[in-house]
Amino acid sequence: MPVWPIHFRRHGDDFRGLTTIGPVLSVGRVIEVCELSKRYGPTVAVDGLSFTVRPGQVTGFLGPNGAGKSTTMRMILDLDRPSGGQVLIDGVRYRDLSEPLRHVGSLLEAKAVHGGRSAYHHLLWLAQTNGIPGARVRKVLDLVGLEGVARRRAGGFSLGMTQRLGLAAALLGDPPVLLLDEPLNGLDPEGIQWLRNLLRDLAREGRTVLLSSHLMSEMALSAEHLVVIARGRLLADTTVSDFIEANSSSYVRVVTPEPERMRDVLTAAGIRLTDGPDGSLHAYGAGAVRIGELASADDLTVHEVSTQSASLEEAFMSLTGDVLDYRTEGGQR
Repeated sequence: MPVWPIHFRRHGDDFRGLTTIGPVLSVGRVIEVCELSKRYGPTVAVDGLSFTVRPGQVTGFLGPNGAGKSTTMRMILDLDRPSGGQVLIDGVRYRDLSEPLRHVGSLLEAKAVHGGRSAYHHLLWLAQTNGIPGARVRKVLDLVGLEGVARRRAGGFSLGMTQRLGLAAALLGDPPVLLLDEPLNGLDPEGIQWLRNLLRDLAREGRTVLLSSHLMSEMALSAEHLVVIARGRLLADTTVSDFIEANSSSYVRVVTPEPERMRDVLTAAGIRLTDGPDGSLHAYGAGAVRIGELASADDLTVHEVSTQSASLEEAFMSLTGDVLDYRTEGGQR
């Protein structure tokens, strides 16, 4: 079984091979989603959705099942026709791009591969239809750790190997824009870390990266900006840190052998308290420094005073808990 490369190969070696077919496409492209709507009969999958994905950062695309994320990404790529609104990539519709793989790389359905073709010939076919030199195929196969199975038929690949092949296809044209829908499915921990580092490096180069995933812990590590939708509507368009702060309550955890005295002191100072499951006190409305000062002034013994912040998952559930929608009819995912 091939393994993921531990070290990301610099673009001077692997990602600038397209200079042989003309000038490298400039980075800094913007995805503009403008009043986008999609209906499947009576079902509204996307409802007047507007947001912008900017270059230079990984933008996480979040939402409950049935929120319309995959439908939106399919409309960005003109795989589904909008019922209303439009999507522009640097001012141009995807369908009007020539040699689109050199503009936008995407991974929506990893299994969308002819099972009878080898990994090498699948990528070679894509390269030949988009003016990409054949030498690029071997480079991306090596990058994603599939060089050892390049001649094997894709139909016999595991889920993880199929995901790697989909990522190779997305990277094939060295595109300034990347759209990835659940690219972490089937990857082992080393592969997940590798992909996280790769996407960060690509974004730092000024590329535009839109990443959808249900793995909240990984999204918190990978993304800098978030677009959150539910039932096809925009709920949030903000940074990860601002999203967590706006949709959760941080508190100060206090551990002391004198909990009753501590409770009296903090309550007298107007600080709201709740009891932690382990006998600690959770203090709201005051910082750790303030609580430490109050404890010191009353000569209280303190074993711990620490600020506790919510996770991205907790903030996401706080925002979307009342709009969870697990429907799958009408083409929604």
